[in-house]
Amino acid sequence: MRLARLIGTLSPRHPPPRSLPFSTTSSSSSSVASDAPARVLGVGGVLRGEPRRFSGADVAAYAAVSGDRNPLHLDAEFARGVAGFERGSVVHGMLVASLFPSLIASHFPGAIYVAQTLSFRQPVYVGDEVVAEVQAIYLKESKKRYIAKFTTKCFTNQECLVIDGEATTLLPTLVLNK
Repeated sequence: MRLARLIGTLSPRHPPPRSLPFSTTSSSSSSVASDAPARVLGVGGVLRGEPRRFSGADVAAYAAVSGDRNPLHLDAEFARGVAGFERGSVVHGMLVASLFPSLIASHFPGAIYVAQTLSFRQPVYVGDEVVAEVQAIYLKESKKRYIAKFTTKCFTNQECLVIDGEATTLLPTLVLNK
């Protein structure tokens, strides 16, 4: 069985959650006047990134930096012929997974990424639109920081699950930056 078909049989379609359950708190800072209450991450809170398309140039740059020059990523004919990836070159899974720490750090500057598990469910092809999403499943205060565990998912076409896993981070705060 070809690799692309095997991967496809492992990945059910899971539509992404639509809700963003956050609590709000009033800002007590006297240095900045703000009418909008701060959004605070709670268990169940979902952060969703902006759609991202990885280009051939992105894949080539990642291959150069990482040393992963597998022709599945760099040669569309090879990807189609040898591995059965009918749409051609496949984006490195770790490049796609880099959307998770980027998403978390954009909301929590100073976040420390501690651990990540990943399952690659479907290939992401050069030019596919990908959206990353994380959902808080565990929060605990520890030494002036917060241990936060997230489910991590990437989708293409707004519904096809391509990567999932879990991440553990240390957050400096639970107040969202944006």
